[in-house]
Amino acid sequence: MQLETLQLINFKNYAEARVAFDSKVNVLVGKNGSGKTNLLDAIHYLALTKSAVSAADNYCIRQGEQHFFLKGVFKVNTAVHEVSVSFQAGKKIFREGVNEYQKMSDHIGKYPVVLIAPDDTDLVKEGSESRRKFFDAIISQLDRAYLESLIQYNHALKQRNSLLKMFAETRSFDSTALEAYDEMLVGLGTRVFEKRQLFLKDFAPDFQRYYNFIVADEQASVIYNSELNAMSFTDGLRQSRSRDGLLQRTTFGVHRDDYQFLLGTGDLKRLGSQGQQKSFVIALKLAQYEILTRQKGFKPLLLLDDIFDKLDDFRIQKLLELIKNDELGQLFITDARPDRTATLLKQIDALASVFVVERGTLNAI
Repeated sequence: MQLETLQLINFKNYAEARVAFDSKVNVLVGKNGSGKTNLLDAIHYLALTKSAVSAADNYCIRQGEQHFFLKGVFKVNTAVHEVSVSFQAGKKIFREGVNEYQKMSDHIGKYPVVLIAPDDTDLVKEGSESRRKFFDAIISQLDRAYLESLIQYNHALKQRNSLLKMFAETRSFDSTALEAYDEMLVGLGTRVFEKRQLFLKDFAPDFQRYYNFIVADEQASVIYNSELNAMSFTDGLRQSRSRDGLLQRTTFGVHRDDYQFLLGTGDLKRLGSQGQQKSFVIALKLAQYEILTRQKGFKPLLLLDDIFDKLDDFRIQKLLELIKNDELGQLFITDARPDRTATLLKQIDALASVFVVERGTLNAI
């Protein structure tokens, strides 16, 4: 897959920009704060219907403006597709060609991307929600039925929690109403649980291979921890009902799942060095790239955001080796030091298009 052109209007610090990407390797250079990451975020938005860094769509609007617009032309194998999104007054309109999506979820997975960024080690350091989101995002790009089940599960969960709060406020209890939501959670949550299990079995060999590629012979693994490993969803909801009433939220289910990262038999978060954590996360992202490639039948876009500043020479050389061996598709690399990127790419004889980013403007050199 290739992104051929990109247009931005009032997106973050870009008033208006148009750019054509005709090379496999595209390098965005400029000072910190110039808009390099924002351009990668625009690509991410067009592919996955949301920003990778902004919590809400209105944060993507350029200061002082009322809307933003993005358009990209993607080439998948021999087919060319135009994708656009506009956002104004809280309304988002997403189109493929002239056809407007009624559900954003219908777009997910058509144009897969993988982003490797400096703060990726937050996957290790933060709580379970960030790890669930990471794996859910991968599975959702591969399995639309999974994404629909997850969306419906989260909606039913929100409704059940609202019901529990209402019970507490009115000091009443309606078991029939609660059981209706329990039934929905059991069906949807069990499907989510089973698909997460199956995905990790497929994902694990790719992850181990890339981890060993980066750090040589060392055992690393990802363990999927779920309360459903110990008991059925029905039993878990029934046993936690009293606690749910007291806390006014659902305390059993796949929304509490976690993924544990291990080095050998030790916990990566507690025992892993900073270098080991970085290697682990890069291996996760490369395994994500591999499984998307295998199951989609084409290579996703790979976005490398300012990672040369955060990686040591050994890990940089390993990434360059993948580029040299043509294992990666179209790349977008940001760097505040153009001389460094030029030197690294020259080492592997990689031809690249270079764009200078300055205060929300973009110019090819």
